Amino acid sequence: MLKPASAESEKAILVGLALTAAEKAEVEESLEELAGLARAAGAAVLDRVYQVRPRPNPRFLIGQGKVEEVVRRKGELGADLVIFDRGLSPGQQKSLEDRLKVKVIDRTQLILDIFAQRARSNEGKLQVELAQLSYRLPRLVGKGKALSQLGAGIGTRGPGEKKLEVDRRRITDRIARIKKEIQRVQERRDRQRSTRRGSPIPVASLVGYTNAGKSTLFNRLSREHALASPQLFATLDPVLRRVSYPDGAYFFLSDTVGFIKKLPVELVSAFRGTLEEIREADIILHVVDAASPFADSQEESVDAVLEDLDVRDVPILKVFNKIDLCPDRAERLALNPSAGPRAVSVSARTGEGIGDLKAKIRALLFGHLKIFYLRIPKAEADRAASLAKWTLVLSRRSRQDATDLKVLADPRAMLDFMPYLLREEPTW
Repeated sequence: MLKPASAESEKAILVGLALTAAEKAEVEESLEELAGLARAAGAAVLDRVYQVRPRPNPRFLIGQGKVEEVVRRKGELGADLVIFDRGLSPGQQKSLEDRLKVKVIDRTQLILDIFAQRARSNEGKLQVELAQLSYRLPRLVGKGKALSQLGAGIGTRGPGEKKLEVDRRRITDRIARIKKEIQRVQERRDRQRSTRRGSPIPVASLVGYTNAGKSTLFNRLSREHALASPQLFATLDPVLRRVSYPDGAYFFLSDTVGFIKKLPVELVSAFRGTLEEIREADIILHVVDAASPFADSQEESVDAVLEDLDVRDVPILKVFNKIDLCPDRAERLALNPSAGPRAVSVSARTGEGIGDLKAKIRALLFGHLKIFYLRIPKAEADRAASLAKWTLVLSRRSRQDATDLKVLADPRAMLDFMPYLLREEPTW
């Protein structure tokens, strides 16, 4: 289907390859996702083509006849960009550009470009630059000055763009320096993790396929206004906010970059330190776009990443989002049977199901804890101070000769504080 393009947008044709007829549906799904990525990068998608062939063409990836078809479509539509859904070797990319006479990029280069646009923190920019340089380095071999002649636009911008004009040695040196800088950042993060491990405040981490509605859910739960956009990878840098309950109990909620199929290995490597933050969470909220026709495969993709991160010891709650977009009530409330009791259906946009979600989160984070009221004499202030190290202090009030506290704690750990327990809630 042809789509109009603005004069400012790069005009793209998408190309996919299936190795068997059975893969056609998967390729069509992947091209649909690639179209979303292209739009997120600022391109207008004019057409999509794909080919079924038993093996990739070593020169063009697709067959020469299909290349000629793309040449014709490019001329008819006025396209100035061709995006391949599979990775291209440096030789294939050069051969395609020579034949098509337009810029040719692959899925990896497109995703790297989006990340370059989205990175805001210094760490995020470093990670993206490392991923870009790791991708571009092998493409320097044998190309000499050709790389410096690439035009502007998708696939060429970001922190690594200026490095295209320097030689392999200087790029290798820059990669080494970036790795050292990232290592220092990760060491600082490790120290912060150690501090958090000693804190009684639990952390819930939102994960999910990109555009599953994580940021909208984050805003709904935290009543904050983090960026929530239909664009893919709208949230790249981690965000952390407090979520409270009426009785004062609370936890921290974190939102991170969304996952995606075929995530470039350069990005997985560069962002591994950030992704490993998920392992430090007390609970993982896996957000699934229940209204997506590709919900099952997207859910499996995220499950695969979580398995790779080895989070088996962290409870996972499946959150089936966007139920307001499902066609009927029965489907809106239907949960994946494999998810069992650790699943809930919500609409982050309308608020439906949010109460159930918060109740399930509370049961998983605080189900084994109880609320206690204590009055500790001022003469034993050190005992009151020690409570904050291992209990969740919900409120504190100073009296003339004592301190009243409301804490959420494990009953077994309160035995030493029996003399200070109050039978009923004091007037706060």
